[in-house]
Amino acid sequence: QVQVVESGGGSVQTGGSLRLSCVASGLHFGMSAMAWFRQSGGKEREFVAGISWSGGDIAYADSVRGRFTISRDNAKNTVFLQMYSLKPEDTAVYYCAGGRAPYYTTYEPMGQYDYWGQGTQVTVSS
Repeated sequence: QVQVVESGGGSVQTGGSLRLSCVASGLHFGMSAMAWFRQSGGKEREFVAGISWSGGDIAYADSVRGRFTISRDNAKNTVFLQMYSLKPEDTAVYYCAGGRAPYYTTYEPMGQYDYWGQGTQVTVSS
């Protein structure tokens, strides 16, 4: 049984930082592309960042490029999202997702990910 569990969310002020973690078990983590998505009230879930099985291929949404960093530790079945210079518009529930393939041409399509966590809330106040 696959489990995906996010942690590290919280409340910060504008300009602050947070580090999200996601532990995935029950899948071939070392052979799975992983990604972070987010969803805020009334909006569709949107892609934030994706990473290939080795960490050698990484993609970011334009809105977070230069402020967020995705990384992974395959020995610990964990993927991270380090967030800097947070803005109020980053406020959302952040979801971790596990893919069936080790990498993708593009990491944005949600349909590529079979496994999802319950999400962790990030709130950025001005």
